[in-house]
Amino acid sequence: MTDIRSRTFDWADPAAALAQAQSAGTGLEALQAMIDGVIPPPPIANLMGFTLVEVSEGVAVFECEPAEFHYNPIGAVHGGLACTLLDSALGCAGHTTLPAGVGYTSIDLTVRYLRPITHESGVLRATGRVIKPGRRVIFTEGELTDAAGRAVATATSSLLVLTPTEEPRGGSRGRD
Repeated sequence: MTDIRSRTFDWADPAAALAQAQSAGTGLEALQAMIDGVIPPPPIANLMGFTLVEVSEGVAVFECEPAEFHYNPIGAVHGGLACTLLDSALGCAGHTTLPAGVGYTSIDLTVRYLRPITHESGVLRATGRVIKPGRRVIFTEGELTDAAGRAVATATSSLLVLTPTEEPRGGSRGRD
């Protein structure tokens, strides 16, 4: 018989959090309010177990401790965790450069996996940086490191800047 494990998680209303973030000021101010606990994290952060831990102009850092529930069928952490952490870090790095009420969405994301991740990798740290800010497109890069400071993945992304009247397909106003 298989040993079954379970996990539960809670999240805040994402529409209410978005309204708070939009009234918090610039992208940097909104993300700092999230770190300070004034604005709740997005549901994806609670689902996957990661946290925004640092922001500054053009930089965002997330941390996550990989666990069994992140595993794929071959006994390693699924690459989707690394991809999601990097997508979040790169997107939020771009968000720090935006004025109040302006959103973004990813145009592309390229991830390079450098080494396997397991729960023994320790805390993962995803750092995103803006390479070139812009009024229409923001270019970002970043890396994911393990607890020993070894790079386990790298990524680049382009972000489309959305004015308050624009909306990407599907009705989402960007992501955190």
